[in-house]
Amino acid sequence: MKHMTLEHIAEACHGVYTGEREKMQIVIKGAVTDSRQVEEGYLFIPIQGARADGHEFIPDVVKKGAAAVLSERKLSNCPVPWIQVESSEQALKNIAEYYRSQLSIPIVGITGSVGKTSTKEMIAAVLSQKYQVLKTAGNYNNEIGLPLTLLRIRREHQAAVVEMGISDFGEMHRLAKMARPDICVITNIGICHLENLKTRDGILQAKSEIFDYMEPDGHIILNGEDDKLSMIREVKGIHPVFYGAGREIYADNIENCGLKGVKASIHTPKGTISVEIPIPGEHNVSNAMAAAAVGLALGMELPDIQAGIEQAKTIRGRSNLIETGRIIVLDDCYNANPVSVRASLDVLSSGQGRTIAVLGDMGELGENEKQLHYEVGVYAAQKRITALFCAGNLSGQMAQGAKDTGNMQVFYYKDRDEMTEHLLEYLRENDTVLVKASHFMEYPRVVEAIKEKFASVSGGE
Repeated sequence: MKHMTLEHIAEACHGVYTGEREKMQIVIKGAVTDSRQVEEGYLFIPIQGARADGHEFIPDVVKKGAAAVLSERKLSNCPVPWIQVESSEQALKNIAEYYRSQLSIPIVGITGSVGKTSTKEMIAAVLSQKYQVLKTAGNYNNEIGLPLTLLRIRREHQAAVVEMGISDFGEMHRLAKMARPDICVITNIGICHLENLKTRDGILQAKSEIFDYMEPDGHIILNGEDDKLSMIREVKGIHPVFYGAGREIYADNIENCGLKGVKASIHTPKGTISVEIPIPGEHNVSNAMAAAAVGLALGMELPDIQAGIEQAKTIRGRSNLIETGRIIVLDDCYNANPVSVRASLDVLSSGQGRTIAVLGDMGELGENEKQLHYEVGVYAAQKRITALFCAGNLSGQMAQGAKDTGNMQVFYYKDRDEMTEHLLEYLRENDTVLVKASHFMEYPRVVEAIKEKFASVSGGE
């Protein structure tokens, strides 16, 4: 890791070094907060969390060959160098910010209310046709996950694609200060995190903090179909590139191929490409346009952009299609909001056999949360989904919306496990099932229960 000596690290995080002076020039090989991920030569950064205190694992990481550790408290008889800091969490951010300042590779920062992860995957797939790319693992997009992602960048990487998620004002400012993105992508301004940000204008303001530390010769790529984003004209002398209908980059000839994906023609200033997106849902056309815009900004040719789009994949919990041989599961249960649930219901409606939506509570929707859940239930019924199974306090409103609209069977439970038990009794071969809820509902357990009962052939994960 370039310039990451223990001396530089101590300076970057304003810590006090303790250990042999000659070891201050040791260059660490990596930095992690999870003791299970420590390798020989790594720096261990102990975080005090709700369930465990990382400081308790310092003896373990020393045995595993850690080069050094951080600590918020004085250590006695520590056999490796250690750096005392006031806050391990803040030290992690400071170290990541310092490390980023030593890097010359382009970094693509992605934010938005919906579609950050799927867009990140699409962009990384495109850039991988030309560059050695590091991307955010899973959903490591917050003030712990982002610095850990930056610290994973190695000499062989030629570009990085990082996801940046927030729930309150000021967070994006702090993320941008670490990432200093060369390219800023905003997918949309929706209705997530209204609990703190109150209105879509508040969300726009908070997301726009991504521009605070962007490079002066950078690029801004925005969804031109979003009414809020389309009002942005110029930022620090940079004119945004918009994608969407009537914009610099747009798509037509869109053909929904159901669970097999989407076909489309994408038009760019450099020409047109016809793509077969292997991920279900027409919203992925928007993700592909964003990826094309990023590819063009980094000098890629259209054939490589096309190849990248057509090789894009999803991750577990994000529109991940699991075919057990007896039943199809659309695993989209990492998180949920009204916009993303509607998009997933659109995909489900094209499924074979009976279509079953297994939904749960959506978090951080503010004072209109009951109405927003009700409207999702109405939408599910309007899509003529066969059945709705839902659990959670707020999902009672979802069930009521579906019942009031008609056209489907509705099953509501306050308890997720009770719902799962009855769902497994209801399901049969050739059904197509969507599983989606906010992360705190722990719906991956529902997916695993379905797979356990119906798996007869290894799935397509």
